[in-house]
Order: sequence, then structure tokens, then C-alpha cells
Amino acid sequence: MLTSDQIRAARALVRWSARELAERAGVSLPTIQRIEAADGLPSTSVKTLDAVRRALEEAGVEFTPDTSDGEPGVRLKKPR
Repeated sequence: MLTSDQIRAARALVRWSARELAERAGVSLPTIQRIEAADGLPSTSVKTLDAVRRALEEAGVEFTPDTSDGEPGVRLKKPR
């Protein structure tokens, strides 16, 4: 499950506005704003989170599992 922090960080990595993420994920801007404003796990549907994840992954973002500090993260995929 994605956290709000991961979504904000992923969007920053690809230099997208919230509006651009909303358009690419096929959700509304207020939905993105609400997701990003949440603490921890956003309160939204699995379908919406999947759409956001897919859009960011297609842009080159990789969501990482919990790291040594216990926090999930994000990074840009290495070019092949």
C-alpha cells in the first residue's frame, strides 16, 4: 500500500504538478490533494491508489519496500 509521503515524493521526482498526476492517473485534482494531505495511508479506494501508482511507475518511479529505517521509499528506476 502506498503512503501519502511516497506519493508526494514520487511526484516530486518526476517533477509533476498535482494536476498533471491527476490527469495521468485519471482522477480528480481534489482527490490527489486529499491523498497527499493525509498522514500515512491515504483514505481512498484501492482502484484510485492503483491508478496513481501505475501513472507514477510509467513515468519511471519505483516504490521501495520498508528500508533499514523502517520507512518505505521511492526512487527513479535505473535505465537499462
